[in-house]
Amino acid sequence: MSRGRCLCGDVTWEFDGPFEWVVHCHCSRCRKAHGAAFATFVAGPAASLRRSGGERVRSFVPAAGSPRGFCGRCGSKVPGKPREGLAFAPSGNFEEDPSARPLGHVFVGSKAPWVEIGDSLPRFDTFPPGVDAPVLPDRPSLDPPGKPRGSCLCGGVTYVVEGSPLRAYNCHCARCRRARSAAFASNMFTAADGVRFTRGEDLLLSYKVPEAQRFTHVFCGRCGSSMPRISRDRGLAMVPMGSLDDDPGIRPQAHIFVGSKAPWYTIADELPQYAEYAPSA
Repeated sequence: MSRGRCLCGDVTWEFDGPFEWVVHCHCSRCRKAHGAAFATFVAGPAASLRRSGGERVRSFVPAAGSPRGFCGRCGSKVPGKPREGLAFAPSGNFEEDPSARPLGHVFVGSKAPWVEIGDSLPRFDTFPPGVDAPVLPDRPSLDPPGKPRGSCLCGGVTYVVEGSPLRAYNCHCARCRRARSAAFASNMFTAADGVRFTRGEDLLLSYKVPEAQRFTHVFCGRCGSSMPRISRDRGLAMVPMGSLDDDPGIRPQAHIFVGSKAPWYTIADELPQYAEYAPSA
């Protein structure tokens, strides 16, 4: 049995398996929903998944594609309604090692330009052969081109990064993994006044981990997508790179908090790795 939970702990689940497959999905919809480089899902028999805290779960139903569930209090993605007898759970929220390992990368044709795939797993531009499902086009940005733009999955929140990027890291801490429901969070930092919301700022919700000094997850209350967090006291804005519509002109520079890395994920690139913070963080 593998247990999972959202960032705040209000929604929990148990998944017995057997797990049929695990994949990294690079489609723009998954990247936006999770605010991450890619989303990783475990699939297993629907009858083997048990979820509690359903009163906290919100669901975003897009015009095309599958509904996506998230915790309305903290924004973590949670298992949604089963499809064709299968349940899908985000791997980033597991509390133990589910034993199943990723089998490949899907929708690599929609991969973010700042992501480099370093492993040797099979790659597919869309779905792998044998999957009979419609391929949805990437959703276009709603703002005119210029500075790097970003948006949530539903399009209710959009922003422009007007400041120069200062640094970018892949963070493997348990809080980031639970908040983004992903293998890790890719975060870009700029000045606090370097992010300008162009619509939907009133849709933003935030959840601060009570015992943390400053860890706060900002997300769209309509679709659950991770959104930029502006910390005026530190003079910084943190941008979840998966929410970007354009190439920000910077690449992740290191993996941090590798001491908390998910056991099912293998780092396959040559970036520096730090057990906790990077020396300059």
